[in-house]
Amino acid sequence: MPSPTPARRSRRALLRVASTAAVAASLLAVPLPGASAAPSTGAAIAEVYGGGGNSGATLKNDFIELGNPSGAAFGLSGYSVQYLPGSPSASSQWGVTALSGSIAPGGRYLVAEGAGAGGTVALPAADASGNLALSATTGTVALVDGTAALTCKTAADCAADPRIVDLVGFGTAVVREGSPAAGASNTASVARGASLADTDDNARDLAAGDPTPTNTKGESAGGGTTTPPTTPPVPGDLRIHDVQGSTRTSPRNGQTVTNVPGTVTGVRAYGTKGFWIQDPNPDADPATSEGLFVYTSSAPTVKVGDSVLVTGKVSEYYPNSSGGSQSITELTGPKTTVLSSGNPVPAPVVLDAANIPAAYAPDAGGGSIDALPLDPAKYALDLYESLEGTNVQVADVPVVQATDKYNELWVDALATDPRTARGGVVYLGYDAPNNGRIMIQSLPPLTEVPFPVANVGDELTGATTGPLDYNQFGGYTIAANTLGAVKDNGLQPEVAEQGKKNELTIGTYNVENLDPGDGPEKFARLAEGVVTNLGSPDIVALEEIQDDNGAVNDGTVGAATTVQTFIAAIEAAGGPAYDWRGIDPVDGQDGGEPGGNIRQVFLFNPDRVSFTDIPGGSSTTAVDVTGKNNKTRLTASPGRIDPGNEAWASSRKPLVGQFEFKGKPVFVIANHFNSKGGDQGIDSRFQAPTRSSEVQRTAQATVEQAFVAELLAADPKARIVSLGDFNDYQFSPALRTLTKDGVLRDLVNELPESERYSYVYQGNSQVLDHILVSPALKPEKTHYDVVHINSEFAAQASDHDPQVVRIKP
Repeated sequence: MPSPTPARRSRRALLRVASTAAVAASLLAVPLPGASAAPSTGAAIAEVYGGGGNSGATLKNDFIELGNPSGAAFGLSGYSVQYLPGSPSASSQWGVTALSGSIAPGGRYLVAEGAGAGGTVALPAADASGNLALSATTGTVALVDGTAALTCKTAADCAADPRIVDLVGFGTAVVREGSPAAGASNTASVARGASLADTDDNARDLAAGDPTPTNTKGESAGGGTTTPPTTPPVPGDLRIHDVQGSTRTSPRNGQTVTNVPGTVTGVRAYGTKGFWIQDPNPDADPATSEGLFVYTSSAPTVKVGDSVLVTGKVSEYYPNSSGGSQSITELTGPKTTVLSSGNPVPAPVVLDAANIPAAYAPDAGGGSIDALPLDPAKYALDLYESLEGTNVQVADVPVVQATDKYNELWVDALATDPRTARGGVVYLGYDAPNNGRIMIQSLPPLTEVPFPVANVGDELTGATTGPLDYNQFGGYTIAANTLGAVKDNGLQPEVAEQGKKNELTIGTYNVENLDPGDGPEKFARLAEGVVTNLGSPDIVALEEIQDDNGAVNDGTVGAATTVQTFIAAIEAAGGPAYDWRGIDPVDGQDGGEPGGNIRQVFLFNPDRVSFTDIPGGSSTTAVDVTGKNNKTRLTASPGRIDPGNEAWASSRKPLVGQFEFKGKPVFVIANHFNSKGGDQGIDSRFQAPTRSSEVQRTAQATVEQAFVAELLAADPKARIVSLGDFNDYQFSPALRTLTKDGVLRDLVNELPESERYSYVYQGNSQVLDHILVSPALKPEKTHYDVVHINSEFAAQASDHDPQVVRIKP
């Protein structure tokens, strides 16, 4: 299946590690955990110095300095700063200094702490005082909402304490955010930069340097006054459309822009924290967006409707650079001034058939389209880019991908996109990406506005409105302030027609990394799919069966417990007592989730078919063909097709088995070709996008096609069924290769176009799973069905739909 790639600063980059093989494979080293207290909404620890009065020190006292990066005063009544030694013992306790007063917007606040015997210079007049004796080289300081002493002594426990507003660990501190800040000494403090940027990594955010204690009056050590440079609260020379420009990248990229005016249209306090602003006075150029994202790294303090001036550095952020994603133009390290509140938000641009072009993207011969002038009237991808960050709206739109566990769904804003028979949007070719697909996410916390649960074919009625964002896994996204309501159109799981007694039924089902650790509910749901929806096929090829301890990477490769647990669940659901065959892979050689050792397995009903066991098959032994005509046989059953061929590197090898039904042999090949991980998305900034993974799948198809041709050369009437998760489309080079010279026929092409799909990705209903048959199994002898029970539903047992073919004698 398509494999999303992780990117920075997103909750989903963390949540998907557990289930995404491509992500897991990239996590070769995991840093030690650090505390991750929610960054301050209006105050942060700006500087920490513990060398006061020590040998070589100039200042007499330790100090903690706070700062306020926001545009509003931050009251400190009831707050405290607290200190814990760098390596706390069982008896260590947090020391507390209570605070009062407030920090002005952009201002500083000085807390004087314990004095040493040395030093010659006094701190400026402190705004609060305590007697904490900070270490000069290692320790942890916290800004706390409350004055009761903290009790946590590990990074994880402190991260879970909601009272901690900000936390700085330095030296070798056990408790810290990310890695501890380095370089603190008798003569050096650790301090944030002028913007007080907070990325939840102390080592990144704070640097060692000369101590610079500053109080709320701007007074510094020695009695002088430090007045930070200020910018008058009036708009600067540039507007948002000047920053965005008329291409995909800003003409001001890398530059600091001053006092860019706008109205706040959306605030995101989770994941990629920040807010959107939009100019209520647009220019006349449809190519220049009037919206812009401001990346704050901590929870923003502004509100929708605030009129603001923002100073910050222009940056082009590529959420998924390896996948060729579009960039997001944004301001980083911002300083924000709120001029007024309660202002009307600019009216949304309605996305529908009236403005979404028929063409999808300009063609740059595989190169980047970043520098091409945007033509929003000609290309859909240019239209969305020209509206980046702008308030947009869809209304009364069909749901074309169900709500997922990350509270996202996809809708189609374009009535001309081809519909599936059940209300989705069917993907019929590389040149037909379906222009109206839009993802919907919500901005308010789900505790305030529950995200709608919808299936494909439902309708999102009313208006859904918010800034147009770009998702890290691909696709333009409405970060919705207001959400429409779901009209349930009653989509039901399909049930395949039951096979007749004289018909051989063969099914395929990708069971999505199944192992005993998944628990009985998943096994029961998958079993129900086999029994009720597929009608208990005589033979079932399963993909993504994991070894007996799942993702535990300890050398285990056997999967008997996994398979027997599934067989028992099928019996409990009223199905037959299946037998099974499979071959354990070499540990770590078949791709998938590290440690999982996924493989294909045959289940078969011994009351209906028999398996022809032929010894000699192993994970590294190639199966071959022997005999002629009706005496044609495999040299090993089960066996693997050319497992040493480089086409199968880090990928599943086809499993072939010889069965007998009503006295005649049937050869079945269970497949799971390599995934699409690493391909550039259809909305890539590289157009046309490169599908690099196709090369290996085409090579795999070449190897298998040669094996099938060898079988047919021995017996032109051989009954061969090749099925499984091919991870590719019916029109792809791999499937064209498999069907070359007529050795196999892809049954999905015999369905109506509106029924050709087994998987839904980015709102496109598409084919990844196939059943192919040899010429002996003529169309009048086969009845094929993709049984839609998962891909269109919010509640899924797997992300793939199973398939079944009934073969007449």
